[in-house]
Amino acid sequence: MIRILLAEDMHMVRGALVALLALESDLEVVAEVERGDVIVSQVLEHRPDIAIIDVDLPGLDGLSAAALLAQQTPWCRTLILTSLGRPGTLRKALAARVGGFLLKEAPPARLADAVREVAAGKRVIDPQLALAAFDNGDNPLTPREVEVLRMAADGAEAAEIAVRLFLSVGTVRNYLTTIVTKLNARNRVDAIRVARESGWLM
Repeated sequence: MIRILLAEDMHMVRGALVALLALESDLEVVAEVERGDVIVSQVLEHRPDIAIIDVDLPGLDGLSAAALLAQQTPWCRTLILTSLGRPGTLRKALAARVGGFLLKEAPPARLADAVREVAAGKRVIDPQLALAAFDNGDNPLTPREVEVLRMAADGAEAAEIAVRLFLSVGTVRNYLTTIVTKLNARNRVDAIRVARESGWLM
């Protein structure tokens, strides 16, 4: 029997997942949580073989919780189950040493199979997402360009960015133009979207 902890903050989704997993004779949900900051304590209490974790959780996000599990309870494998199918999210998950990364739109039977594979020590990654992450490549922006774009994403105008970074307004505008060009974006807003989805703007 594979013992499972399920971390999902949406009650209806969590209930549906528990019911789905209960159909499998070799899978048992031993704990359910709706917050990321209680995952480690619940794993220590219930000692599941695998934790199925959503990324977007209150208290502590799922990827940070997965990283803590890898450090503190390495015997408990992790499977990220999310609707955030972005290359950057996958890269962060891999950095957190998760055992699997599956999208919520995957067929129900795929979840049960993924749980078994991850529990057996295999790594399970959605193939299309893995390809997208590979194609996405490395961040083309310099650390200074990332800093400028992050401030722009927070709503700062060129003049404010210039003051905070001790640059001229013209230099900041040049940075923003270069960023848009490097990211193949339509404009500054599009550049922010591209950088966020690629995991380059934390």
